[in-house]
Amino acid sequence: MWDFYCGWGTGYFYGGLLNVLMGIAFLVVIILVVFGVYYFSSRLVKTPIDSLKIRKYETPIGILKKRYASGEIDAEVFARLKKDLEEF
Repeated sequence: MWDFYCGWGTGYFYGGLLNVLMGIAFLVVIILVVFGVYYFSSRLVKTPIDSLKIRKYETPIGILKKRYASGEIDAEVFARLKKDLEEF
């Protein structure tokens, strides 16, 4: 009538449920680790979007205008460089 486990049976319900919960917890930990590695590695590699837009869409004439507006070059140099750029 009573088996070796003193009436508690083989522990199928409690042991099985515990095994399932531990498996789920293990999967959650693995998913969090993978997500964390992806998140932090992608943040290390990213460059600011604004700097990419400036480099991608800035034209030589636009750069020349900025240099003239900031006073880096004078009107003569601006006119000469603009003429040179428009020849291409």
